[in-house]
Amino acid sequence: QVQLAESGGGLVQAGGSLRLSCAASGSIFSSSTFSSSTMGWYRQAPGNEREMVAQITNGSTTTYADSVKGRFTISRDNAKNTIYLQMNSLKPEDTAVYYCRLTRANAYWGQGTQVTVSS
Repeated sequence: QVQLAESGGGLVQAGGSLRLSCAASGSIFSSSTFSSSTMGWYRQAPGNEREMVAQITNGSTTTYADSVKGRFTISRDNAKNTIYLQMNSLKPEDTAVYYCRLTRANAYWGQGTQVTVSS
């Protein structure tokens, strides 16, 4: 139905930057589905529960976890069915698998992309 493909993860030193992307597609997916959906980035570190990092509504209202405010920026390009997460001033505690989520009538998840920040 809906597929979400994350990319852009990798290994970076503390203080560095990464930009994650999440592209949405699917057999019943349309641009109007994407533009009317709330999109979000979540992360899960080993031994921890999955947590919300940033969220952007269909009206482009953004919400951030306190731990990333001022460092991360979420954005969306409805023409490309894609969201982004610009991550600056990365810290070792940002190390996790980052997941993209689309929420409309249901919630859909991507497979995740690993982000590793070395000290």
